[in-house]
Amino acid sequence: MSCNTDQKKKMVQPNILFCIMDDASAHMSAYGYKWINTPAFDRLAKNGILFTNAYTPNAKCAPSRASVLTGRNSWQLEEAANHVNFFPEKFKTFPEVLRANGYITAKTGKGWGPGDPGKIDGKPRLLIGESYNDLKTTPWANKMSSEDYASNFDAFLEKTKEDPWFFWYGAREPHREYEYQSGSKVAGKKISEIDSVPSFWPDNEIIRNDMLDYALEIEYADSHLDKMITNLEERGLLENTIIVFTSDHGMPFPRVKAQEYYFSNHVPLAIMWPKGIKNPGRVVNDMVSFIDFTPTFLELAGISIENSGMHSSPGHSLTDIFNSEKQGQVNPERDVVIIGKERHDYSRPRNQGYPIRGILSQDYLYLYNYDISLWPAGNPELGYLDIDGSPTKTEILRLFRAGKEDSYWQWSMGKRSSNEELFNIRKDKECMQNLAKMSDYDGIKASLKQRMETMLRKQNDPRMFGNGAIFNSYKYSNDEGWNFYERFMAGEFTPKDTEWVNPGDFEEKPLEYYD
Repeated sequence: MSCNTDQKKKMVQPNILFCIMDDASAHMSAYGYKWINTPAFDRLAKNGILFTNAYTPNAKCAPSRASVLTGRNSWQLEEAANHVNFFPEKFKTFPEVLRANGYITAKTGKGWGPGDPGKIDGKPRLLIGESYNDLKTTPWANKMSSEDYASNFDAFLEKTKEDPWFFWYGAREPHREYEYQSGSKVAGKKISEIDSVPSFWPDNEIIRNDMLDYALEIEYADSHLDKMITNLEERGLLENTIIVFTSDHGMPFPRVKAQEYYFSNHVPLAIMWPKGIKNPGRVVNDMVSFIDFTPTFLELAGISIENSGMHSSPGHSLTDIFNSEKQGQVNPERDVVIIGKERHDYSRPRNQGYPIRGILSQDYLYLYNYDISLWPAGNPELGYLDIDGSPTKTEILRLFRAGKEDSYWQWSMGKRSSNEELFNIRKDKECMQNLAKMSDYDGIKASLKQRMETMLRKQNDPRMFGNGAIFNSYKYSNDEGWNFYERFMAGEFTPKDTEWVNPGDFEEKPLEYYD
């Protein structure tokens, strides 16, 4: 339902620039990282709000972006809970609602996906808006996208007039793959600048160079944000534009992307809105989730979610934080977020995913793995398809196969030894010490599990009602996905059909010893 004319006259609807990287953990210089430089993100933080506890519900591209667009957790989205999926017609997105209420909506770079958005009147459904991808540039390194995000944003602004707008900047960086050693060759970065390497990877020159290449990709995405901010400033549009900068999930490295640990789901988030955020420069510790974006944007556009045609959202508008002058913990009720996953890439027999649900507070992360007989990163003989190919992945596999070190392999690729995992993320953000089997933590574990399951039941999560198998029944949106494992083992496909991993990632035979 559209706002009436009188309502529109009373409000000055803000423009919205929503910026989302592809596969970045919270590695921004505003968070204290010295081996990465993100001046544009830092500007948003300095002149807006820096969030320290922002999370995606699901650490994989398509389901994470579906949560952004709908305000619903992935287990509330039927097929859209999975990766490479069909987007259900029944779930309207907030850009579609904004468009129906007078906003111009558009995007550059990566939008929602991978998957099939469906069609409306015989044309592909625009979940976000018209694409502006025609203008190209020469990126800083090989493998980066040639799309000139900032120039495409400028082309969009040239076409807008007085109507409010929503623009989605979807940086394809730092998604794999990278030009190896581009961090040092292009930016002069040194591996000695990295103060620590996560203990679940080897600490050597190969991994450190991989991290620097990842850093360069983030800096490239940030450079386009800088140009966009300058453009808005020069056009006199900055004052009433909400600028959001985040990432869809954690970095494309083993034990991060596609898992549900702290670094998997914890994302960068800074929001600047000169006209609408009180006491800018605050650092806010409230637990916030991607499902909070939809109710925020609709409220600020003057649109009731109840009258929008969208399904209800368990998220909460961030305007209480915008309108406060507090930093630290602003709203004591924002004390937990829920995370989880179902099926990601086609990496197991019988189209199975690896189901997890979890809950995070500022102190603890509790996870429940529903079937620990499965390989959490995908079957070894299929190349651990839930882990993108990378120098880091190759190095972990090299050490494992050489019999020199199997702990890195176990942390990233081995089967879980327990359904339950509990980590003190204040002390152990790398999630290395599972406290779930320690009796001293039984009370904390039980309390978190009960609260998680209460929230999931309220959200009608099928897994809470014995119907979790439905997520494995949803078809892939491409022809090769369905029964891929069986077809691969029968010789119909080869490693060339899984371009996101390296040919050497595949084990020669199933690793029965580790079953």
